[in-house]
Amino acid sequence: MDETQTTCATPVSTNKVSLACTPVRAVIRIRKKIRTLKGKLQLDVTGGRSLENAKACQLRRQRSMDKALFKTSIYEKPDIFNFETSSVEKVALSNLKRKSKKRRKSRNVLYPGNSKKYLPVEQKSKAKRCLILLIGIICFQILNAIENLDDNVQKYDLDGLEKTVQREVFGQKYAIERIMELLKDYLATHYHNKPLVISLNGPSGVGKSHMGRLLAKHFRSVMDNGFVLQYYVMHNCPKDENVVNCQKELSSMISDMVTRAEIEEKIPFFIFDEMEVMSSVLLDVLQGYFQVDQSNEYLNAVYILISNIGGNEITKFVLKNSSSNVFNFQLDLHNIVLSSLRNHHSLWDVAEIVPFTLLEKSHIVNCFLDELLREGFYPDNNNIENLAGQLNYYTKEDKQYSISGCKQVVSKVNLLHPYM
Repeated sequence: MDETQTTCATPVSTNKVSLACTPVRAVIRIRKKIRTLKGKLQLDVTGGRSLENAKACQLRRQRSMDKALFKTSIYEKPDIFNFETSSVEKVALSNLKRKSKKRRKSRNVLYPGNSKKYLPVEQKSKAKRCLILLIGIICFQILNAIENLDDNVQKYDLDGLEKTVQREVFGQKYAIERIMELLKDYLATHYHNKPLVISLNGPSGVGKSHMGRLLAKHFRSVMDNGFVLQYYVMHNCPKDENVVNCQKELSSMISDMVTRAEIEEKIPFFIFDEMEVMSSVLLDVLQGYFQVDQSNEYLNAVYILISNIGGNEITKFVLKNSSSNVFNFQLDLHNIVLSSLRNHHSLWDVAEIVPFTLLEKSHIVNCFLDELLREGFYPDNNNIENLAGQLNYYTKEDKQYSISGCKQVVSKVNLLHPYM
């Protein structure tokens, strides 16, 4: 009896099984044709195989296909049979393909164990070479500028000046350091935006004029004599002298010196002593040369102003604070002297103030020793102590400050000549 008749003749209680009868028949016919074709192909391929093995394999495949057809015929309930995939299956296949692509992309590249790994070659930029060249040029210019600064300082021999001043000026350590600092900074180059004005102030006999003479002597030796001017107010322009003539003479000297110094690229030095007796007309003339808005040759100059202005204020301040340790001793002295100078004239507003303090008795002893050696006397300590004791002092607790400083040292030593 045929299989199609048996499947259709069986009574079905529900309408669901009857509806599936027609497609099942078509499936069975197609299955038979496929089975016969596969049997022929297997016989051709196997060749030497036995028919029993081929039949056994054929039976197994038939049973598996029957089970699959039975399941799809009852549970999947297809209305029309076709070989095309549904839309749901297409979506599922597309998702699988995407996942597989992502997995393939995310996989790490595996190199063979016996091969070398080469990193990607980086292309060298030409801008780096230009940057290195620019840095080298800048460093070379900086080194060249530093060498030029050293050459300028060596040209004026400021190290030798500092040794001379420290050896011959006593009791003014801060003043010496400040003056040398200002000179080194200013003389390091030839071009400036303003002249250097240094004001040496303090009581009589503390070494201000001696400092001015040492500066003039030193810069005359390293430069020409025509670039150093020592101007003593009481000698060059006394009170009974015509102030107008002094004004013209001073202006011509300054103009002539700065013009010649600019041609030879040198910095002139103007040392003015006894500024406390200088007339207001001459002070106005000097103030005009200290301004910033003038030609370049007038900006490259050093002015040393020596005066006793503020000396009494320095003496009072030192005696008052001799026993106490004042934290800003030099700063307080600077402010005291500056207030006195501003009351005298506005010239000192642009000046660097360097106060000279009182000298102690030990400094006076050194002054006598130095002067005795200059005059060729034997440096007897007892004789030096006797000479130093002949001077007058301010006594403040355990310290003694000289009233006249070292001003009377030369006269005291000169009195020894008749007895030698």
